Amino acid sequence: METFDPEILAAARRLVGMTGPPVTQVIEYGAILRFVEAVGDDHPLYRDPEYARRTRWGGIIAPPTFLCTIRTESPQLKDVGVTFGTVNLNGGNTYEAYEPVRPGDVICAQTRVADVRGVVGRSGAMLIIERETRYINQYNRLVAVGRATSIRR
Repeated sequence: METFDPEILAAARRLVGMTGPPVTQVIEYGAILRFVEAVGDDHPLYRDPEYARRTRWGGIIAPPTFLCTIRTESPQLKDVGVTFGTVNLNGGNTYEAYEPVRPGDVICAQTRVADVRGVVGRSGAMLIIERETRYINQYNRLVAVGRATSIRR
């Protein structure tokens, strides 16, 4: 049975705790609308200003997964001198939403590497890289945390 190279894993684990640069984006109603159209979400809270005004939110908000449109940079394996595999797969994404994101909000997002681990599966050795992105609004309040898993083979 194949095992994971401990030297590669030790080098890759140097990524843990590293953060990429902060990215700031102004949230626009048109961007929210394009997003919900692209994903097929027809909820009027995201589309209809008149409907949204009558809700507890008092206006249009973005769906929590809209934050994936803010493209952040994350430290990569090459940043710690590791070359491993040629295939990079998405192992899943989750979001915890704490406050609504509205048109006009200014969101600052920053991604850090939360964990790196090596596993050996049926297809061989793989690096599992967990990243966490924090989204902060213009009032310095945490609006969401996104977690992404990538599988490097």
